[in-house]
Parts: sequence; structure tokens; C-alpha cells
Amino acid sequence: MTDQAFATVDAQWLSLMGAARDWFATPLGKQMLQEEQRLLREELARFFGGYLVHYGPPGEFEGAGQIRCSVRLGPPLPGVQIVCEEQAWPLTEHAADVVVLQHALDFSLSPHALLREAARSVRPGGHLLVVGINPRSLWGLRRHFAGDVLHQARCIGSSRVGDWLALLGFALEKRRFGCYRPPFSSSVWQSRTARLESWGESWRMPGGGFYLLVVRKLVVGLRPLPQNRREPIGKLLPMPVVKVSRRASKHGA
Repeated sequence: MTDQAFATVDAQWLSLMGAARDWFATPLGKQMLQEEQRLLREELARFFGGYLVHYGPPGEFEGAGQIRCSVRLGPPLPGVQIVCEEQAWPLTEHAADVVVLQHALDFSLSPHALLREAARSVRPGGHLLVVGINPRSLWGLRRHFAGDVLHQARCIGSSRVGDWLALLGFALEKRRFGCYRPPFSSSVWQSRTARLESWGESWRMPGGGFYLLVVRKLVVGLRPLPQNRREPIGKLLPMPVVKVSRRASKHGA
């Protein structure tokens, strides 16, 4: 039934999301997801509310225990609870307290449209978390030579994404980086370079393999009512009074 419903959907999008899902299941993809989940867990622990929405190709997502309901949107893949296209989320406006885009922009056919759809779903005062591959890192450099789906990743820079979000009415609260180890497929080299994670985190270096943006949707203020214009009132001047003497009044009579 799901395959029939998505028979007319762009096959390129389905293939791209499926290939990205498979890549994040490899040892190299799991290395990146492990560091991402650690940072996401720290940031999501600060938020409370009714609904959290996750969109992106990774197959695993822990969510947040203090948020009542977590929902995963996306293509018809295992773990996705609500199947939808990237430009047509079945959510009402301002429906979610928190929205997480995890590598969604990296593997999107229309990142602008996807970001607008996610922004529309966040309530005023709510938060949007964006995770993407850092193009200014060894991981971003690898995509130019990779023979896997990482070669198709957009790897949009964090500053550029931040500018898009500012135009959509969001304020940047935090920018973090993670996965400082080089993209070695060997588990031996991954363990040998594990110390780079703590060093990069302590020095807050911007050269991590991925970035995490935490932005808040601004609350639209009340517009003041226009004041009625008051015309200036001139000064009151005393009118001259004619004095009539009693003698003049008797002669006149």
C-alpha cells in the first residue's frame, strides 16, 4: 500500500534517502552518528513540550524523554512513523515544540523548501535543531573523492544555513561541532584517534565533521494601535467688554 502511494514520487529522492540510510549504517556512518547523538542528547535535555518531530535519513534517533511525543517523518523506510515527502509535511502550522533536521539538508533535492516546511511546523518560541556535514572539515573534503553516497551530499555550511534561518524568523542560540576524528574506516585507527574528540570539544574548534545549530523561533510582537491625531488648540483670548456708565444710560433713557 505504501509503495503504491509513493509510485508517483520522485524516484531520485527515494533512492537518495535510501542510500544515505545505508551509509549511516556503515562503521564510518555510525562513528559520526555516535558523536551526533551525544550532542543532541545534551541539547534536547533542555527542552520540554508536547511534540518533537525528527526528519532525516539516519535510522536511529533516541528522542527526548521529557517531551511527551516524538514522531519521525520521512520516506517509507524502517522506523519512519509518518510517511511524507520532504516538501509536504502533514502537520499543521506551529504544531511542534522541537523539530530536528538530521542531515536532512545534506540529502535533500530542495533544501530551501524543506527548511521552510520545517520552520512552518515550529511554534513561536519553539526550537529547530539542524545537523549537517561540515564542508570545512576532513569529512567534507572526503565527499569530493568518495565513491559512495557521501559524494552526493550537499554539505551546506553552517553560516549559510544560519542566514536562511534568520530570514525565516529564527535566532541562533548555539553552534556546536563534533566528530573531530578523521574519516577512517578502520576501527583500529578510529580508536587510536579517539582523543581528538575530547581535544576538539574542549577547544571548541570549528573543524569537526558535522555541525549542530540550535535556533529559536521568534515570537511575533503585538503591533501597537495607531493613535488618533490631535489638532492643536489655539490660546483662549478674552473678548473686549464695553463698559457703559450709569449717567450715559439715564440720558439715553
